[in-house]
Amino acid sequence: MEYEIIWSVKAARQMRSLDRSVAKRIYKKVDQLNQNPERFVEKLVRDPYYRLRVGDYRVILDIRHESVRILILKVGHRSNRSRNYSRPFTSR
Repeated sequence: MEYEIIWSVKAARQMRSLDRSVAKRIYKKVDQLNQNPERFVEKLVRDPYYRLRVGDYRVILDIRHESVRILILKVGHRSNRSRNYSRPFTSR
């Protein structure tokens, strides 16, 4: 079963602000999630979200198993520890 990957507006904007080589590495790693997302991510401790590590960068995402979707919420350097995640769509 292949998951649909959806980028939030905030995450897409953050990707555009990154260095081109870093953004390529992140896109490549995120594309690997569509078959088996749990293989590459770790669950966040106090949040319902997951974290994907790509070098010094982190991708915060939400995996919706019932609708077979992965929502990319936030992308940034690991030194930025903001927990302001957005939820652009609700489960159906």
